[in-house]
Amino acid sequence: MVEEEMTILTAKEAADYLRVSLYTLRRMERDESLIPYRTPGGHRRYSLKMLNEYLEESRVSSHRRESEGKSEVR
Repeated sequence: MVEEEMTILTAKEAADYLRVSLYTLRRMERDESLIPYRTPGGHRRYSLKMLNEYLEESRVSSHRRESEGKSEVR
């Protein structure tokens, strides 16, 4: 979706969108779960597409871990 690719968020807006703190957002960057764009002034920017891809991947990973855990319990 073009609108999703064109929507750029600040670090605060991205943290709010993901419902995490700015500290957690920085930790996600350090872990390379998210790699923000940098402005010439060094500010971090995130595309909505990047954030939605992260959410989808984390949702899939979570379901995978849950199903693996259930198979071990049996």
